[in-house]
Amino acid sequence: MNNVHTFNLELDWKLINQLSSLERFDASWSSIEAKEGQSLKQLKSIATVESVGASTRIEGSKMSNEEVDVLLADLSIDKLSERDAQEVAGYFDVFEIIGDAYEDIEVTQNEIKGLHNQMLKYSEKDHWHKGDYKQHSNNVEATMADGTKQIIFETTPPGYETDDAMSQLVDWYKSDEETHPIIKSAIFSYEFVSIHPFQDGNGRLSRLIAVLLLLKNGYKWIQYVSLEHEIENRKTEYYRVLRSCQAQRPNEDITNWVLFFLDVLKNIQVKLDLKLKQSGIEAELSPREKSILTVIANNPGCKSGTISTKLSIPNPTVKRILKTLVDKGLIQKHGSGPGTNYSIT
Repeated sequence: MNNVHTFNLELDWKLINQLSSLERFDASWSSIEAKEGQSLKQLKSIATVESVGASTRIEGSKMSNEEVDVLLADLSIDKLSERDAQEVAGYFDVFEIIGDAYEDIEVTQNEIKGLHNQMLKYSEKDHWHKGDYKQHSNNVEATMADGTKQIIFETTPPGYETDDAMSQLVDWYKSDEETHPIIKSAIFSYEFVSIHPFQDGNGRLSRLIAVLLLLKNGYKWIQYVSLEHEIENRKTEYYRVLRSCQAQRPNEDITNWVLFFLDVLKNIQVKLDLKLKQSGIEAELSPREKSILTVIANNPGCKSGTISTKLSIPNPTVKRILKTLVDKGLIQKHGSGPGTNYSIT
């Protein structure tokens, strides 16, 4: 068992193997980046929408990725009357700032407060506290079936204790030159959300900071796939692992959290690799194949007859092309017989 910052961490073979796998992918990234220019632009655009949508939904937003995409395509103040839209716009702003200027953003309390201020820029109910550490207790609570509230986790008290905890966290991050940067990113994200330094928005900002720290440490591929979307897909596990570690505070063992964080990164690496391979396959498709793929992307669950009608292509030809696209792993076939339909992989 090793001591890192104020935590215990077991550096077992599972953790070491996960790190090694992540580093092997990262070592090949420069060559991938050089040959995948156009594909990466498209992937970054998709990842941005997924990240903004997922991270705000984790905290209660109801906006789908499609609604997020529409909003971001024509972002204006008069469209931000609803709280969900305000949160999406603020998260997008910070996500873009981090992507564009991560090299210039220092890991300091002032910079973190600045990111929080920007993230809540459009949120009317948060104007009184944005950019400042909390003034009131913000323990994590659950609403029970009878309407009563139960404390799930006691965060760091407001005032000097929060100031001191954040100061220690930032100082540790800057001074620790031995801990692997990915593990440091995992620990910083965990401790930040455990302190809960701001009145609101801590979960969202913790995920933005995780992306920032990974970018600052050279893991540029994180821009092209969504960390937040993977966490949303594993939301129950995300909270369970967080709470199981936080229940031991102080001086807790955070091995399970670090392993979860590494597994999230590994999964999105695999997804990114698959998307890049699919992009390469798509580039070689015929015009008819591309048009059928587009119809399926815009109409998930559509049948061959629908595609035939939309594109004025004979149904037997459509069925033959659909089989090719399934074999290439670009689409999925659901059902059989008259009920057969298709969706994007």
